[in-house]
Amino acid sequence: MPIGEWFNKQKKLAPGNPNLEKRAVPDGVWEKCKGCNEPIYTKELEKNHKVCPKCDYHFPFSAQERVNHLTDPGTFDELWADLSSEDPLHFIANKTYVDSLDIARDKTGLNDAVICGTGQVNGRRVAVGAMDFGFIGGSMGSVVGEKITRLIELATDDRLPLIITSSSGGARMQEGMVSLMQMAKTSAAAARFNKSGMPYISILAHPTTGGVTASFPSLADIIIAEPNALIGFAGQRVIEQTIKQKLPKNFQTAEFNLTHGMIDMIVSRLEMKHTITRLLDYLEPRGVAQ
Repeated sequence: MPIGEWFNKQKKLAPGNPNLEKRAVPDGVWEKCKGCNEPIYTKELEKNHKVCPKCDYHFPFSAQERVNHLTDPGTFDELWADLSSEDPLHFIANKTYVDSLDIARDKTGLNDAVICGTGQVNGRRVAVGAMDFGFIGGSMGSVVGEKITRLIELATDDRLPLIITSSSGGARMQEGMVSLMQMAKTSAAAARFNKSGMPYISILAHPTTGGVTASFPSLADIIIAEPNALIGFAGQRVIEQTIKQKLPKNFQTAEFNLTHGMIDMIVSRLEMKHTITRLLDYLEPRGVAQ
């Protein structure tokens, strides 16, 4: 092939040539991992429970996905799904609280930021709850506090093991003092449950912060965190401004909390159900497994 003909052929194949057919990759086929920046085939990621197979980065899980992941197929019975928040303060910021609720409901398909009910974990009946960060940052308002309290009371009355997965930015500011009261309300319910002698396992997902961290998730018999989850109360910047000191680089990570005794163990999502099953075997009083 003459050299001139070869160059003409390369021009025809060059990027930007309007005659060159481009094949676009459809949206949703690939996902870029925030942990290792590698592309992951979406179906492979979903098959792996949204955990990066290359670096173990845990992608966000919705509340429904968490319930489906932890409970046996077809065993979960959701309770109090119709409860919905009011607007006690008639709160308005960039948008009204009512508008924020409507947007969150459309986005998540939930009425509020937590799913509660009963189900089975490898054949054992449990009370299970899961918070959804996608609903106004998983914030705890009156409905979240009420549903969590009802779930704990149900577990107390029916003598069921209790499993709650938390993912939250804290108390819901749009409900003011009403949201802060939920800290005491859920904590009191957890204290009553503790007297039943049944096991309570708390799972902390990324992120779990603020008034949620300071209430029911931290009162469990066993506190588990997913790898690299952010766990804390106040934000790092606020703490540094208060104490006038620079905090460690990995401050408030699950690993930092484990080193300093704030949590009991770090468990990959891929091992979570198996680990919970083993813990229930160890912790549940003899003769009550169902």
